[in-house]
Amino acid sequence: MLPRVLVVQHQADAGLGRLRPHLEASARLDVRRPDRGEELPADPRDFAGIVVLGGSPAAWEDERAPWLPRTRALMAEAVATGTPLLGVCLGAQLLAHATGGRVERGHAGIEAGLAVITPTEHAAGDPFMAGLPAGPFPGPQGHTDAVTALPPGAVLLATGTLYRHQAFRLGAAAWGIQYHPEVSAEDFTDWVREDTPAIVAAGLDPDVAAREVVDAGPELDALAAAHAQAFLAVVTGVPATMASKAS
Repeated sequence: MLPRVLVVQHQADAGLGRLRPHLEASARLDVRRPDRGEELPADPRDFAGIVVLGGSPAAWEDERAPWLPRTRALMAEAVATGTPLLGVCLGAQLLAHATGGRVERGHAGIEAGLAVITPTEHAAGDPFMAGLPAGPFPGPQGHTDAVTALPPGAVLLATGTLYRHQAFRLGAAAWGIQYHPEVSAEDFTDWVREDTPAIVAAGLDPDVAAREVVDAGPELDALAAAHAQAFLAVVTGVPATMASKAS
């Protein structure tokens, strides 16, 4: 039987996107929409793995998004129980916020478009990062908040130029990534349209930011496949093959 993976989705235009077909090929996905009143599980161990996606609320905006306290608690419980967990953008920020790290408004304003993600020396021996490209790779970005201090005991796995904490591991099997391997070209274009004032205020060109992601489609499809396969390798205990890595 395929492993069951919980997916916490915060809003309609921030779904699994490019990750979905690769995860669906090897796992049974249980997508929950707490923004629509769907309940989150009491015990993370009911699932073989958990993916918490991105969204527009800040990690601390509980009045705006009243499901966030339960999401953070679930993520902290996953860390404590060793349940494989992947947090993407807001998901990474929630993971940090829930476990003693610090998340703040980004000092440089919004980060939008493609950024260069550079693995650290710790990435080579990491169960998740070992399935990803060994060298720098492009990561779609769309965030105004940032993890400014990692949780105690966290290991920095990848860095960026504008915002340093792009990937980290906490405990045995919890990862946070600031960039968006999942985002589709359509959703990203919508994000840019909504965030145009902030993008312009940061001195960036919205059209360029959107075009970068659209034009990199094949490369980002391969990157999403590598991320999905790397996480599934952790969930199932079966190492990702070299053939599954994005070039």
